[in-house]
This record gives sequence, C-alpha cells and structure tokens, in this order.
Amino acid sequence: MAKTILITGATSGFGKATAELFAENGHRLILTGRRNDRLTALKETLDTAVYALCFDVRNKEEVQAAISSLPKEWLNIDVLINNAGLASGLDKIQDGSIDDWDQMIDTNVKGLLYVSKAVIPLFQAQQKGHIINIGSTAGKEAYEKGNVYCATKHAVDAISKSMRIDLLQDKIKVTQICPGAAETEFSEVRFHQDKAKAKAAYNGYTPMTAEDVASVIYYTTTLPENLCINDLVLTSLAQANSFYIDRN
Repeated sequence: MAKTILITGATSGFGKATAELFAENGHRLILTGRRNDRLTALKETLDTAVYALCFDVRNKEEVQAAISSLPKEWLNIDVLINNAGLASGLDKIQDGSIDDWDQMIDTNVKGLLYVSKAVIPLFQAQQKGHIINIGSTAGKEAYEKGNVYCATKHAVDAISKSMRIDLLQDKIKVTQICPGAAETEFSEVRFHQDKAKAKAAYNGYTPMTAEDVASVIYYTTTLPENLCINDLVLTSLAQANSFYIDRN
C-alpha cells in the first residue's frame, strides 16, 4: 500500500537517495529543501506523485507556514524523515567558529524540532505515524574536533528517546538511525567546500554510500505495525566507531 513520506533535506545525500528509493517503490513524497532549483530538478526525475516545499528548517515561521500550506489530500502523512542536518567546520573548541556552531545547532536540533512540532499533530489526529530521525555515530561518542557537531547529534539521540516516550500513547513510532562515515556532500560542507580535504576523509577504505543508508531507512518503514526499530547504528565494514577505521 502506498504511503505518504515527508523528507527534509531531500535535495542531496541521504535525503535524495531515500526519496529515489521510496519513489521506486510507488510511495508519494513531500520533499523539502532550501534550494528550489534542486527540488524542482529532483521532482522531475521521480516517477511518483511529489509535493515540493521550499523552506529552511532553521526558520520556525517558514516551517509552520509550509506544513500548514499542504493541501488536504497531502495531510495524511505516514512517515516523517528528519534528515536535514550538517557538520560545519572541524576545529578544536577553542578555535571554533560561532557561525558554524549556530548553523549546526539551528539545523540539526532546532530544525528537527520545528518540523516535528508541525507534523506531530497530524499523526496524533490519525493515531498513527512514524518519525525517523537521522542521527550519527557522533551522537554515541565524542571525538576530537567534533565538539558542537557531536553535541547536536547527542541531542538528536536524547530527543528521539524522549519522543518515543511522549508519543507512546498516540501509537506513533520513533526510530533513530545513526550512520557512520558515508561519502556524500557531507564532508564538502564540513570543510567549507574544500573538495581535496573532503575526498581525503574517505581515503584508504570503502565508506557507505547514500544509497546504503537509504536502504536501511526504507527497511524500517516496512515492518508490521506492532514493531518499531528504536535505535540503529550503521557503519561500513571498515569502521568500528567514530575512532576506529581500518584504512589500507
């Protein structure tokens, strides 16, 4: 049976790969992102019904206005995938950029909260729904120069656990998926578009791809109604955790 899937940060990386996979399987998509040109281009490539919403998850007024603007026939959302997120900078805490800190906190934490706050009432009215929060191995341990990024993903971990408790009586599933290293635009953003540094981050081993992560996200939505994957950590074979990667 076709579902309606809302994906934030759908124009690149995990979000784009996840949108493509759900489309291949016949599901309807509500796709959000800040870059309207990319949203439009993606919509045109997908062989399914797509409703595109261009807004910045960091802006609570834009978030509320966008979700409120959905036509009645798109309000029956089955799955919310809180994918929008980023790392910006890789510096020791004493050398960090406040602008980088604000961007990560506003996107990874506040953006996730703003979108969830707008969508949860729709799930409550249905007495069903599935929230999938994209965390990170960085939310399971801290590492050198990870400081604020790790803090935001630890927050996602705590928010996911709290959501699961608070929404239990409303029969809403909450899943956190925590990927390790995956070769996407992530490192380019982290290194402020320094492509050489971004590429070097994956030297010597085979990292995950966006499609790998998308396949796991999709799987968590295929379980029986009485089953929920609460928390899932995902890495390539070469990665044990945030500290240990087997580079040949």
